[in-house]
Amino acid sequence: MANALYGKGREGFLDGSIDWDTNTIKVFLIDTSAYAVTIDTDNDLADIATAAAFIATSPALASKTVTLGVADAADATLASVSGSVSEALVIAQSSGTPANDRLIAYIDSATGLPVTPNGGNIVIQWDSGTSKIFKL
Repeated sequence: MANALYGKGREGFLDGSIDWDTNTIKVFLIDTSAYAVTIDTDNDLADIATAAAFIATSPALASKTVTLGVADAADATLASVSGSVSEALVIAQSSGTPANDRLIAYIDSATGLPVTPNGGNIVIQWDSGTSKIFKL
């Protein structure tokens, strides 16, 4: 799989149910050996069917921007991460009930991926190029 926006995430941007710069957005470090992405039908975190897939969760992203349809945010730190080798990041709109958090983006092609957790912090440094985290 290559970096992509989930179909239901794209739908959320178009119908107004996702607002990148005002909603709470989190990033999940994922072990892809425990999750097979289905980009057009996966809707929420419950669709990542096994707890083994979730290695770490970020706090809410800060300093989010939407200039010219490009999503960006401050770099995120995943604290004290241990667990399986992780090959992907999943970005989701937080709902207050994690299983219902709406999937937005799947990233498996980025500097630092895959990563082997060693109990330390993992800093997610978003791309500083023209597409930043993603571009609509």
